[in-house]
Amino acid sequence: MAELTTYHRKPEAIKHDGPPPTYSNATFAQNSTELNGAQPSAPPVSKAIAVPPVTPGDDITVLNGGDEVGIETREKVLEEEEEEGSGREDRCSKFVGFVQDAVYGFFTDNSDLLSKLFYLVLLVLYFVYFIAAMAYKFGDEASIRLLVVTLLVSVYLLFRLVEFLVRRGTITCCDCSGASECFMNFAKKIKFDMILAVVVALSALIYIIVAVGQHHPRNLISLGGMAVFILLFYVFSYNPARVQWRPVVWGILLQFIFAVLILRTTWGYNAFDYLGARVREFLAYTDAGSKFVFGDLYTNHFFAFKVLPVVVFFSTFVSVMYYVGFMQFIIRNLGRFLAFCLGTSPAESLNAAGNIFIGQSEAPLMIRPFISEMTKSEIHAILTGGFATIAGSVMAAYILYGVPPNHLLSASVMSAPAALSMSKLLYPETERTRHTEEEVYNMKRGEERNIIDAASNGATQSVKLVANIAVNLIAFIALLDFVNATLVWFGDRVGMHDPKLTFQLISSYVFYPLSFLMGVDGDDRLKMGELIGTKTFLNEFVAYTELSVYINNRKTLDAYLQNFTLGLPTNPTGNWSFVDGGIFLADTNQTLAKGLMTERSVVISTYALCGFSNLSSMGLMLGALGGMAPSRRSDISGLVFRAMIAGNVACFMTACIAGLLST
Repeated sequence: MAELTTYHRKPEAIKHDGPPPTYSNATFAQNSTELNGAQPSAPPVSKAIAVPPVTPGDDITVLNGGDEVGIETREKVLEEEEEEGSGREDRCSKFVGFVQDAVYGFFTDNSDLLSKLFYLVLLVLYFVYFIAAMAYKFGDEASIRLLVVTLLVSVYLLFRLVEFLVRRGTITCCDCSGASECFMNFAKKIKFDMILAVVVALSALIYIIVAVGQHHPRNLISLGGMAVFILLFYVFSYNPARVQWRPVVWGILLQFIFAVLILRTTWGYNAFDYLGARVREFLAYTDAGSKFVFGDLYTNHFFAFKVLPVVVFFSTFVSVMYYVGFMQFIIRNLGRFLAFCLGTSPAESLNAAGNIFIGQSEAPLMIRPFISEMTKSEIHAILTGGFATIAGSVMAAYILYGVPPNHLLSASVMSAPAALSMSKLLYPETERTRHTEEEVYNMKRGEERNIIDAASNGATQSVKLVANIAVNLIAFIALLDFVNATLVWFGDRVGMHDPKLTFQLISSYVFYPLSFLMGVDGDDRLKMGELIGTKTFLNEFVAYTELSVYINNRKTLDAYLQNFTLGLPTNPTGNWSFVDGGIFLADTNQTLAKGLMTERSVVISTYALCGFSNLSSMGLMLGALGGMAPSRRSDISGLVFRAMIAGNVACFMTACIAGLLST
């Protein structure tokens, strides 16, 4: 290529009017020589060329070393070189680009069909594997687990297929958009909810008289406690005359049904116990990540490196389930079921169903567009649902503390109808809801691009939750220690040394009546009152931590006695005694602080503490809902304390039912 020499002319030196002039090579050569400060030489013989006009500020480019010399802007020269290069482009590259466009267009135009074929092939391959696995070995725990998972997935896929066919119009049974909605519409036509309520209520009454009243009459205290809570809420209701008893009755009946299945049937108890064991097994995989990040000694800091990582792992799992659409399917149909039974609006029913799996500030995100137009009763139900339940990720952390997972799972499910029941009793609906089922139940999948993005997003979102748990525990436990030290100081001034004046002591007596109403055993009522006070004024995490002390003490004592029964040399006598409110193990010289709680009291406590209903959560709910609907911030502020009380009583109602049916 010819060498480029560029000169910058001053703008005022270049003036030209009229059509572009014609120059010869001689003229260019002379001008080039003058610019370089040399004398002009004899012009070579060449043809004339036409040059476009030069505007002020353009660069003058002289091509030396060639036969042709021209003036062009730098930009024009570069553009011509690019065009010349593209003209020589390899035809193979053009062909590859053409093939790429064709393939991309084919996949874009047929993406829906190709994805269905892909999933169909995967489904066929899975069932081939399932048949081979069942033929190879059947009867052990692993084969039963595979069978159960396959049945659940098959039911889910069949349900989705029916919904798809109904939407397409292939199946026409009514004017609805899904299989569940089709069933709900049919049930409404025949008044199935009223018939079922009467049948269930009569069955529950007969069961209580026969199975509970005759064999465990002390459990009827819990039934009386339920009546007291309902009566008090009716008396202090916002509008007692407008109370609709359908959600109240149905909420209690649903709680009773779940409790009977778990606490009174062998297969139900075994099913939830098995499910709890599988959940604990699933959460144990968190240890691999904790060990990699924190080292082999991560269990030395049990809470920070063992408990909090479980929240991260479970949050990631929930995010992935949201991305694939499974969580929306479960929550949407649970919401429809609650709305059908209790007669509540679609928005508050969907929120209550979501609270079973996700947190109090995350569940309202599903109904965020509707909050600004909700009635006060609906907003009260949204707040109560957040206070009466716990998030699945937090529940996973409680399991690590030894809290019975089967009862935690049951309490999480039972609290959803309990929240709606108590909310509609304390703040009944007096307006007409503005949102239809089609608007509310149209839940979209996650916005992540793929499943890896969904998992990463879930882990990232858990950072805020983990930090919130950690800093709140640090703050409230430190504050509790300060309050106790202050109370002990005041108690010492009047000679109160045994027992010492503490926050726990005050709570145990203040909340003693609630413990009695829930049916807690006599020796454990003060301990239960202490746990209720801790949960209400601090948070449920601290309360479950204290409950775990009683649970672990029971395990330690049982192991101690078992060693004595087996005649092991480390425990020759098996003697133990009560000392200063604790238990002293003579053979190991060990003291179990705070003593024990009966198994029945532990079960009741598990249900009573299973909720975010505490003073600190009030600020969280105000910030979350107020940010979603700024125009309703004043209404939310006026309802949040009442909703916190309703959330607490909803947990107490589930505890009463557990106390009624526990043996």
